[in-house]
Amino acid sequence: MADGTAPGRVPLVAVAHGSRDPRAAATVAALLDALTDRVPLDVRVAYLDHCAPTLGQALRGLEEAVVLPLLLTEAYHSRVDLPAVLNEARARDPRLRVHYGHTLGPHPLLLTALERRLAEAGVPAGDPDTAVVLVSAGSSDARANGVIAKLARQWRRSGWWTVTPAYASAASPTPAEAVAALRRAGAPRVVVAPYLLAPGYFADKVRRGTLEAGAEVVADVLGPAPELAEVLLERYEAAQRQPVSLAG
Repeated sequence: MADGTAPGRVPLVAVAHGSRDPRAAATVAALLDALTDRVPLDVRVAYLDHCAPTLGQALRGLEEAVVLPLLLTEAYHSRVDLPAVLNEARARDPRLRVHYGHTLGPHPLLLTALERRLAEAGVPAGDPDTAVVLVSAGSSDARANGVIAKLARQWRRSGWWTVTPAYASAASPTPAEAVAALRRAGAPRVVVAPYLLAPGYFADKVRRGTLEAGAEVVADVLGPAPELAEVLLERYEAAQRQPVSLAG
C-alpha cells in the first residue's frame, strides 16, 4: 500500500468489512497495492469490524479524503453505518472534506472478474454444459439480495446452462441448496462462483458445503483481481466528481 503523499491527488481511505481471518486483511492490502501500482496514491485502510483502524481513526490528520466502501453490494453498512461515522468525523473536524463513493458492485467488470476466477479453475466462460451458482454473502436488506439475483440473470445470457443466485447467510437458497437443486434439475455440471472479496469464514463455509452437495468446482474469491483494481480507480475518480450524499 502507498504510504506518504501523492501530489495533486486526494488521499483514499478504503473501508473493508474486516475479519478475524488474517487472509482477509492480506487480500485487501493486495487489492490496494494493485491500485497504487496503477496510480501513485496515498491510501489508508479502515475496517468496519474485527480489525483496526476504524474509519474515524484512519481519517485523523486528513483535511480531505475520498472514502470508498470495499463492499460488493449496497446495504446497511454503506447506506447507514459509514455515512453516520463520516458525519460524526465532520462534526468533530469541520475542516474535513469527504468525498464518499459507491460500493465496488454492481459493476460490469465484476462479471469479468468472476469469469477470470472460474477460468483459473478450469471452467471456460459461457460453457453451455455448465450451471453456475453465484454466491454472495447475503444480507438482511432485500434490495442487496435483489442485486445478486439481477446479476445472475444478466450472466445467464453469456451462454451458461443457467446461473442461479445463492446466499451464504440471511437469505435463501443457501449455496448447498442451490447446487443440489441444479443437480436434481439435470445440470450436466455445477460450479460455484463466490461473489466474495476475500477468503475467510464465509468462503470456507461455501467451499465445504457446495462440494459436499455435489459441485465439481468452486472458484477462488475475487481478491485482488485486476478488474477490481480498475473498478476501485473508477469509483475513486467518480467520488470526486459526484460524491454520494451523506444526508440522512
